[in-house]
Amino acid sequence: MNTEHGGSDSGPAAAFDFSSNASPLGAPPLLLQAVLTADRSRYPDPSYAALRAHLAVAEEVGTHRVLPASGGAEAIRRLSLAARLSGLSEVWVPQPGFGDYAAAASALGLQVHRYADVQALSQALRTPALVWVCEPCNPTGDSLKAADWLALDAALQRSGALLAIDCAYEPLRLDGNDCLPQAMAEQAWRLVCPNKALALTGVRAAYLLAPASGRLSPEVAGLAASWVLSSEGLSLLMHWHSDATLSHLRQAKAQLLTWRADQREMLAALGWQQRPTCTNFWLAKPGQAGLLGPLRERGIKLRDATSFGLPGWVRLSTQMPEAQHALQYALKELQT
Repeated sequence: MNTEHGGSDSGPAAAFDFSSNASPLGAPPLLLQAVLTADRSRYPDPSYAALRAHLAVAEEVGTHRVLPASGGAEAIRRLSLAARLSGLSEVWVPQPGFGDYAAAASALGLQVHRYADVQALSQALRTPALVWVCEPCNPTGDSLKAADWLALDAALQRSGALLAIDCAYEPLRLDGNDCLPQAMAEQAWRLVCPNKALALTGVRAAYLLAPASGRLSPEVAGLAASWVLSSEGLSLLMHWHSDATLSHLRQAKAQLLTWRADQREMLAALGWQQRPTCTNFWLAKPGQAGLLGPLRERGIKLRDATSFGLPGWVRLSTQMPEAQHALQYALKELQT
């Protein structure tokens, strides 16, 4: 299965990349310094004991529940394999949603079901399965309400399904709060992928938080490759919860709120249709077709949403004023 992504492609680097959901504000200086000075001369501890203990304190869970991963995609593949080996044969994925959920399931011969919203999922879920929820959701920027979580909780208990929550976009939530009940969080697999918020997507580092019940935890841990994290990834995660990093993220979100409002206003003035969002990215429909190729030739990249099942739409992220001005100028030029 061909899975498309935003960010880098096989062409020249885009001068202004709206296709990636990563923060445009750069990495926290102290964390970046730690990554750049990571000890590359030796293997990390293959058990990642110090890292897991550190993250366990920050996340307020037992150390045994923290499982490092070399990025979100690897974690999705590993959890899907563990589910398959445990006897599960079905996977539910959001549509539109990140393509790797379905790609990982299909590669293992799992039956893939797609759902448009959690209320529909809750009605349809009847048998044990692996259920993926992205909160907030990529590519829509939507967030589940308390009623959605309650309906899903009832369906999970009725069906015996296993919930996996992709939390990759939570650190750059710009509006509202996560309504996930703590009791549900404790019984779900949660995937934490900091590198987008840290503007370090090239450093592959993430971690899974296993359910308190321990369901599939030994299996997922046992499927990890040796040294699943590089020294750079280890350093990134060690600094993820630091005071300096959290301060940087608070300032970044305040700036992104302002830039997002400016960018949406600019696109609205050009006749673009835009969906609401709680994140730094959203779905939009240009006022005219055929723009992506000419924009890419001008060094401006947007994420085609066709692979999400949304032809004619794009996903774009909040970018700094220089990038917004370049996009505005190019769009006006292409309209003439």
